[in-house]
Amino acid sequence: MKKRRQDDLLSLIHREKIKTQEELTERLIQMGYTVTQATISRDIKELKIVKTTDENGEICYCAPRAEFHNGKTSTHLGFFKSMILSVESSVNILVIHTAVGMAQGIAASIDHLGNHDILGTIAGDDTIMVVCRSPEVTERVSQYLKTHL
Repeated sequence: MKKRRQDDLLSLIHREKIKTQEELTERLIQMGYTVTQATISRDIKELKIVKTTDENGEICYCAPRAEFHNGKTSTHLGFFKSMILSVESSVNILVIHTAVGMAQGIAASIDHLGNHDILGTIAGDDTIMVVCRSPEVTERVSQYLKTHL
């Protein structure tokens, strides 16, 4: 039941602009699920769903780690490629400039790639700082991100 609910939740945020947890809860109830705001909050956290700004400047939920295909999700991140404007490095830090509103979603995806050379990210609205394990791996991480994003 949980897997099906989460798949339907992902489907909703891919099809519609969902702006609040209340709206998401209401839509899932309309679909026949018995859910509370707490359930939705846990699902959002587990699915790594984030709020971002769409092309019209409206804030809505998106699943940065997943691309939707026939009711299934995968960890393919290619849809972010067009949102990255530049990648520059300094010692052990990469600075990634993104389209406005996309940095937090992309940073969350980077955090979940599982690359041991990436210690973590800090994101603003359109800029991400990626902290690499050492100066020696920074270029390798840069190439890795360009390949995987």
